[in-house]
Amino acid sequence: MTCAVLSIGSNLGDRPAMLRSVVDGLAGAVRAVSPVYETAPWGGVEQDPFLNAVVIAEDDALDAAGWLRRAHDFEQAAERVRAERWGPRTLDVDIVVCRVDGREVISREETLTLPHPRAHERAFVLVPWLAVDPDAVLTVDGRERRVDDLLDALDAAERAGVRRTDLVLR
Repeated sequence: MTCAVLSIGSNLGDRPAMLRSVVDGLAGAVRAVSPVYETAPWGGVEQDPFLNAVVIAEDDALDAAGWLRRAHDFEQAAERVRAERWGPRTLDVDIVVCRVDGREVISREETLTLPHPRAHERAFVLVPWLAVDPDAVLTVDGRERRVDDLLDALDAAERAGVRRTDLVLR
């Protein structure tokens, strides 16, 4: 069984519809969808707030590269433009972690780094992930760490900047 934890975000256009497009596109592969959170942009680029969520999906037909292709397909369908690093976007789909038969995939390829190299620094990833998987773990610097511990280690202002909304994606 291949399982992926996907972080999805949008701050341009119909933000809820952009997030729903991923959930709808994954259809029967979806195992869990977090609540939707509104967050300040990350990375220092002046822009509107994001809506963020986490989706856990399983699909035996996909390996890590297959999940990356799916992520890019969703972004392309949303007409995402990659003009500026950490800039505004219609849709961002990141693979946080991928597991095959329960084992975490480690990838250091130019096109795919797994686990996501900065997920442990981002409350907008960790908060929604914990909402659907309270026992989540993430490998950081070669060591498996509990996601709740990673979240606790972040600055309080970073954690407080992740605000749950009433939006439902499923």
